[in-house]
Amino acid sequence: MGFFRSESVIYKPVDQIDLGPESDEVYISPIVKAPRMAGILVKLFVWILECRIVGMMFLYFLKKDNLIHKLVSYAELEESPVYVPLHPSEGITFSGTLHLDPPEKEVQCIKSNSNPCERVQEVLQCLPSSSGSISSDTNPWFRRWTIMDYSEAYRSGVLTPSMVAERFIRAVGQSSNTKCNMSFFISCDAKNILEQAAESTLRHNKGKPLSVLDGVPIAIKDEIDCNPYPTTGGTKWLHKFRSCENDACCVERLRSCGALLVGKTNMHELGAGTSGINPHYGVTLNPYNTSRIAGGSSSGSAAVVSAGLCPVALGVDGGGSVRMPAALCGVVGFKPTFGRVPHTGVLPLNWTVGMVGILSGTVEDALITYAAISGQLLSDQPTVLAPKVKLPLLRPKTLIGDIKMARYGKWFDDCHSDIKLCCSHALDKLQKCYGWETVEVTIPDIETMRLAHYTTIGSECTAALHHLRQKLNSSEIGWDVRVALSIYGAFSGMEYIQSQKIRHRQMLLHNKIFSKADVIVTPTTGVTAYLIKDDALKTGELDYINGAALVRYQIAGNFLGLPAVTVPIGYDSEGLPIGLQFIGKPWAEATLIHIASAVQALCILDYRKPAVFYDLFKSI
Repeated sequence: MGFFRSESVIYKPVDQIDLGPESDEVYISPIVKAPRMAGILVKLFVWILECRIVGMMFLYFLKKDNLIHKLVSYAELEESPVYVPLHPSEGITFSGTLHLDPPEKEVQCIKSNSNPCERVQEVLQCLPSSSGSISSDTNPWFRRWTIMDYSEAYRSGVLTPSMVAERFIRAVGQSSNTKCNMSFFISCDAKNILEQAAESTLRHNKGKPLSVLDGVPIAIKDEIDCNPYPTTGGTKWLHKFRSCENDACCVERLRSCGALLVGKTNMHELGAGTSGINPHYGVTLNPYNTSRIAGGSSSGSAAVVSAGLCPVALGVDGGGSVRMPAALCGVVGFKPTFGRVPHTGVLPLNWTVGMVGILSGTVEDALITYAAISGQLLSDQPTVLAPKVKLPLLRPKTLIGDIKMARYGKWFDDCHSDIKLCCSHALDKLQKCYGWETVEVTIPDIETMRLAHYTTIGSECTAALHHLRQKLNSSEIGWDVRVALSIYGAFSGMEYIQSQKIRHRQMLLHNKIFSKADVIVTPTTGVTAYLIKDDALKTGELDYINGAALVRYQIAGNFLGLPAVTVPIGYDSEGLPIGLQFIGKPWAEATLIHIASAVQALCILDYRKPAVFYDLFKSI
């Protein structure tokens, strides 16, 4: 294609870039040149892309028009490629120089040889003491039941795990009927749930629960192995080629704590989309407004937490797939540092950007779950040894103080006006209530990073599925995913390597940002949950403009392996949830959770009940 070669960018060396607020670096809002397509238009587009010669030409110009050639393919930059975002332990920058960050404040380290139950017990010492009765009648504001609420209800005899299991099964039945049709789950085995609950009830009756998670309902995204269910990845075919023999490591750890594993949640097919519209298993509807998307790809996990069916669900975050639906559904979404939670037993769709994450009703529940599932396997031989897991001390009146939040104004403001106003107001409250400082910065080449991430995740997905696609009839794949796979397959080895050079460059730039601030603060999404249109139900949809707006603030967490958390902070003019995101330094999960807890404390009294909500503490 040399004849068609596009113009290219020559990137400055990192040490010559001004990251201050007056920098001359140009912010590029995502330039997406692709109309929305669904129904017959998607099928026509698939036909074009799958025609060998015509498709190749079309994909070439699609990449050119969307600046992939200019910013990635033919760009000139001096950095060497970095293929896996494994960060050195604290105190050493990615460039290898010593950087003496002050230690995280108000934390305690988990013992390296402790098991999941012991880690959960340790985290209880970090939480504020339980407040008051579990009866919702004593609380004038809306709140979701927490892990500690379930544990206290079981301890006091108000509830048993078996009672909760029976109510859960009835609620799922109601949510799945033709009137509601929420499409929360792909697999949900009532017999298995009742058997788990009976065992948990017996342990509680003997006064010997395994942990505070014993009997607490937790859902698992259908990208993560969890017996006795197949792992479909949102497809109708993947489980035929890949059997689920054992629990994923994260699931095994939850099971060892007695968690009531209630099924496999719906997701965007292969995680290849941001809407959660799945033509095979139905569209997961947003509990706040059932005409709106729940977001993807961990759509079902976000929705079941939002709707009260579970206090916690696991997801996988490859491009905001935990944080994005969490924000759209009004719950907490937490993604740890790359390598903090073992990936064993998770579908290998994107090796260097995908990470297990947690969706929960509260920050505290995310912390308890994080304590249970985090920590490297003893059998692992990692290139980089992760530092010890630290837990934040979330005790009453314990503030970490002096937090500096890096904010890139042009990027922060590139969102819907309601989101901009809500997030700006939240920053003002944080400064007023806690004295935290907002540090204005410039973060260069954000659009370049998005395109490099897209090239990376697409290339890795193509490689992961290559041997299976040779055995498949393409009619088994959703139409929108066939488009995605065609685009993914158009990336070359050269473009993949160019993307890894950009990854290295962005790691160096973010190191410099983190020398000025503790976290980077952004809105979580550029838009709130948008309308589900009928023409997308059977084919899925291609809506790259809304998709780019949804992932606008997500990419650094995945491409650079950084921890990130989103906390609900308010609602737009139509009552749809808005989230505020904090991106942290590598391995600094404790600081992120401290910050998220402080934000939650300021906003929790204003949380609203979703239109679809199931109270498992009451008869259903």
